[in-house]
Amino acid sequence: MRLIILSRSRSLYSTRRLTEAARSRGYQVQIIDPLACSLLVNAQGAKVLHRQQVLRRPNALLARIGASITSYGLTVVRQFESQGVICTNGSLGIATARDKFRALQLLSLHHLPLPTTAFIRDTLDLKAAIETVGGLPVVLKVVEGTQGVGVMLADSMPMAASIVDTFLRQGQNVLVQQYVAESKGRDVRAFVVGNQVVAAMLRQASGSEFRSNLHRGAQAQPIKLEKNYADVALKAAHILSLEVAGVDLLLSHEGPKVLEVNASPGLEGIEKASGVDVAGAVADFVAAQHPFNN
Repeated sequence: MRLIILSRSRSLYSTRRLTEAARSRGYQVQIIDPLACSLLVNAQGAKVLHRQQVLRRPNALLARIGASITSYGLTVVRQFESQGVICTNGSLGIATARDKFRALQLLSLHHLPLPTTAFIRDTLDLKAAIETVGGLPVVLKVVEGTQGVGVMLADSMPMAASIVDTFLRQGQNVLVQQYVAESKGRDVRAFVVGNQVVAAMLRQASGSEFRSNLHRGAQAQPIKLEKNYADVALKAAHILSLEVAGVDLLLSHEGPKVLEVNASPGLEGIEKASGVDVAGAVADFVAAQHPFNN
């Protein structure tokens, strides 16, 4: 089976592990930088060119689209989809997950538990938004941030106003989100592949930091998910049309609350914390979706 992995760099841990897992299963793997692709459409169909050479249509595509290249990366994924290539993940799921408020809208539509969140575009709406989500402190986020970038905790109105004003001046839309105090800087990352949570880890923020991202020094340990947490993670991924996802869940007195769903979750933290061959699980899922080797 011919597999293309869309990734900016073949040296990234996740890209290396997925490549190793796929090749160990007999796949022919090609790593393609989406920004090195150009696209052509005409009456005969759609073509993808990589460094001026037409790419042969693969059997499968595994898309790893980072936040900084969302727009062009999604266009490349859609070009493969227009060729009839089934992509893991597809453009719809990636686009939906990347827009944090759109993702929350869909999860809310299906009544999944999540922290109360307001979406604002003007500081005049800030006071009412804070009251609506339960009062100070609140978490303030930009709509398309990753790895904890563009996420701040505000415990006073002047601080909140200053943060929101800064975000808005940068052209960012802002989420005002309920702060779940009992989570105490902890959350759960559930790694979903198909219809299974294949691995999970508990992340604890470092020191006074409230963000539990590993890139910000958080510590991780393996955790066996209770059924209600696993069920929520699976539903969240499926609602957003994702076959492979990292679902972040807050621990609250009411049970799990979906914080975020990541369409290109990193493998290093989850594999090292859990000891699970997550890359192998992804490769097996891709093979199950594409049971041919021509």
